[in-house]
Amino acid sequence: MIGDWNLEWNCSVFKSLKLFGLHMNSLPYKCAAFLVVALMIKTLWLPTSSNFRGVHLNPNFDNEKSKFLEVPQIVWGLNNQKIAFARACLTARMLNRTLLMPSLSASLFYKEVDQLRPVSFDKVFQFEEFNARCQGFVRLGHYSEVSDTRDVLELQKGSGRRWTVEKDLEQLREFGKAPYDEYQVIRVVGKNPFLWHDHWPARDYAKIFECLVLVEEISREADKVVSKIREIGMEERSRVYRLQVNVNATLQSTPYVAVHMRIEKDWMIHCKKLEQRLNVSEICSSKEQIMRRVGSIVGLETPIVVYLAVADNLLEDNSILEGWGEGLLPFEKKKLGVLDVYKKHPYLIQSAIDYEVCLRSDVFIGNTFSTFSSLVVLERTQWMMSAGVAQRCGLDVRWPSYAYNLEGESNGPRPWASNMSDTSLQAISYGSNRVSCW
Repeated sequence: MIGDWNLEWNCSVFKSLKLFGLHMNSLPYKCAAFLVVALMIKTLWLPTSSNFRGVHLNPNFDNEKSKFLEVPQIVWGLNNQKIAFARACLTARMLNRTLLMPSLSASLFYKEVDQLRPVSFDKVFQFEEFNARCQGFVRLGHYSEVSDTRDVLELQKGSGRRWTVEKDLEQLREFGKAPYDEYQVIRVVGKNPFLWHDHWPARDYAKIFECLVLVEEISREADKVVSKIREIGMEERSRVYRLQVNVNATLQSTPYVAVHMRIEKDWMIHCKKLEQRLNVSEICSSKEQIMRRVGSIVGLETPIVVYLAVADNLLEDNSILEGWGEGLLPFEKKKLGVLDVYKKHPYLIQSAIDYEVCLRSDVFIGNTFSTFSSLVVLERTQWMMSAGVAQRCGLDVRWPSYAYNLEGESNGPRPWASNMSDTSLQAISYGSNRVSCW
């Protein structure tokens, strides 16, 4: 039908040429006729969807779907792995590519190569949910989507002091253009993505973390721990206030505090070295300092359960449950009766459960030089922003967070919220005593 319309339209054009006094054998007539024929051929051969319907297709749309970025196995602690994953996602976004689903690592230590058991991303986080939440921003792909496994270009990430942020950024820009962008797969070789240079603002990382949702199996494990904490808290409040309560009605509303208590031997070695190198004294915190500052939070309603998130196998102090102030009910995994929930999983999953328990807490207290604590605060700050909360610090807001390594009001911990206007994730990746709160 469209072809018939084009034929009728071009015939009318030929007739119009005659009306203007152009004869068939004249040179002007032949030139005009040639242009008409060329226009007719172009119209017939071009896809009708983009011309007839007025749809302007992105010429790179198909290429975006068929070009991929592959990264090395992601290692180190869970939250360093999350940052590495986000950095890989944002690298793929910059190169206009889909990130091939990477492998995470089950163990904690980078040097224990024999324990670096690969864990598929979709065994920890929901693959489809990630793509649904991050649609239009970044995309994860399966290796089965690669049509030509030989069409691969290796990108060697630079390292060392001479490899600057500027050089790294220039390399990425070059690999986003011809001839590099013609390869179906760009495979990054070299160091762990956590150590790549950072070129993206904190809000872009927050967007990636918002898209990460634990698989149901792990989420249910976190549910068990949180329910146990709230149940104990509800029973204690009922006993103190002599109340008859409806369990189902009040369990979810019973608050708890989560403290990411970094006093393990590996942390104490690290933080003392860090204090010496940075010439600051606000990184390490003793058990006594943490307990004192948590007990000094102005307006904290007691009795309340204080869940202590701590790496039990690296803990040398067995007295972490002793010495807490009146009304503070300290619990760790063993006393809570959930040790078996954790022990059946590798380190990576144990850390994911603890992270979720801290993330859901009514009040969170951590250390600003801990990646774990910093990411919890980042996500809670993002929650507040999404909910339109203007003031983000203090007990009178939802999801308040504090830093016990920094002194605040009345000798308590300093209120803490992430600065989403930061141009990089530097403060969260490596720590800072300049916390943002307003």
